[in-house]
Amino acid sequence: MAQLQHTAIGEIPVIRETLYHTFRAGKTRPLEWRRQQLYQLARMAQENSDAFVEAIGKDLGKPPMETWVGEVGGLIDRCLQCATSLEDWSKPEVIDVPDWQKPWQPTIYKAPKGVVLIIAPWNYPMILSLQPLYGAISAGCCAVVKPSEVSPAYSQLLADLMPKYLDGDAYRVVNGGVEETTELLKYPWDHIFYTGNGRVARIIATAAAKHLTPCSFELGGKSPVIIDSEYDVKLAAKRVLFGKCTNAGQICVAPDYVLIPADRQDEFIAALKEHHESFFPEGPLKSPSYGRIVNGMHHARLTGLLKRTQGKIVLGGQVDDKNGLAPTIVKDVKEGDSLLEGELFGPILPIVPVKDLAEAITYVSERDHPLVLYAFTENPQVKQQLLDNTRSGNIVFNDTFQQLAVNELPFSGVGESGYGYQVMKYSYEGFTHARGSIDMPKEAEPHLEGRYAPYTDDKFKAIQAILHRTIPN
Repeated sequence: MAQLQHTAIGEIPVIRETLYHTFRAGKTRPLEWRRQQLYQLARMAQENSDAFVEAIGKDLGKPPMETWVGEVGGLIDRCLQCATSLEDWSKPEVIDVPDWQKPWQPTIYKAPKGVVLIIAPWNYPMILSLQPLYGAISAGCCAVVKPSEVSPAYSQLLADLMPKYLDGDAYRVVNGGVEETTELLKYPWDHIFYTGNGRVARIIATAAAKHLTPCSFELGGKSPVIIDSEYDVKLAAKRVLFGKCTNAGQICVAPDYVLIPADRQDEFIAALKEHHESFFPEGPLKSPSYGRIVNGMHHARLTGLLKRTQGKIVLGGQVDDKNGLAPTIVKDVKEGDSLLEGELFGPILPIVPVKDLAEAITYVSERDHPLVLYAFTENPQVKQQLLDNTRSGNIVFNDTFQQLAVNELPFSGVGESGYGYQVMKYSYEGFTHARGSIDMPKEAEPHLEGRYAPYTDDKFKAIQAILHRTIPN
């Protein structure tokens, strides 16, 4: 595969101006043009699926099935669904108003925001760069996609393929690292969509603020798992282990740590071990169904956390010379432990024993709001307690990871885990301006006389009568 070629710094303002010229010319407005670009994006993924699987495998050591299901296949499906939904999403919305305002024809028009910048991460490089892109295309925007330099094989493949499928006057790839990203952030954009971490998001938000550029941030965080003492612990363990092992835990929605009643901790660990043996009978580091840590720096970070933990490693911890790190279970993890400092983003699962559900809820609610809260319970009262007393981008009951397969659900963080929505219609809406409008008829003029000077007592009383409301006791 070709080496990653950084975009020349001098090209960046030229690319931006080309896209603005295209947008101002109205090229991206017709729905049929947008639909064709969505078909082309789907076609690019479909016709080059093997190349994308190979590139992402080279970057991440990700099993082909994980790449195809989680990135290639999902992208194709969503592009096609967007293409068939354009008329419905983009049609003007006539607003239901009081009878006296109906002649004004209050309407919301769906307007594209303009030229947008998409900055993507390395862990799911395809879906997290092209999911915002299909939203931008659907909305009628132009876009620059900046994939991560940490996934160089994918990033170069995208740069090679996109011009063959999408209109280069409207959609471009900029490759590079900090220098190229810094250059991109010097300029005004109509929206910035960033997936990554809070540290970089603050840098982007600061740069965007200089131009009053709106942003969407998907930032991850420590997504906890709460296990109800009455739930089937063996089933919970299977589903938690699946979520933690997918992409070797390198995903923003991976279960980060488990809160479980202390008297069920050992039973949960025994179930994890049993399922681990079932998932990886030859051992995870020899299994083609288990991925690798993206590079040596991240591998060293994770092994460093394990060296500092005060918890007890009860499963895993093995490494190899290919940046492999086996799924690692750590029990009796307490407040202040290295494994609770920040998002793990790897295959380490700390287990934090608690007294009861109330203590688990308090633990979660006193910390930064996670991207996802996972809870294993069949008790309706417990579910309501969690809904009422915690905050998170999403809340998922009795599974992990699978919420990403539901096209109709919004995906978003809250607080430290980000803001702004994506997936399907929500991706479209993120790049769309809801443009409010009225159209005042000439015939309404007699009814408008009261607003004109001079202001008399009679006019004042008439307006008060129209706007008077009875407040309930």
